[in-house]
Amino acid sequence: MHTVTVSPKYQVVIPKTVRESLNLRPGQKMQVVEYAGHIELIPERDIKELRGFLKGINTEFKREQDRV
Repeated sequence: MHTVTVSPKYQVVIPKTVRESLNLRPGQKMQVVEYAGHIELIPERDIKELRGFLKGINTEFKREQDRV
């Protein structure tokens, strides 16, 4: 777990290990979600980066009748 400090301008620095593990880059947009007293930062990804991310997903499951 990392600790960050909120600056007078309400800015925080994402620790280097987190930036590297998530492949974040300067200028990248993040979605900010407040949920149950927590703040979540979700990096927006370029659509090109998402190609193939579902490869190998199991599609063999029973669907509900109204979803077939």
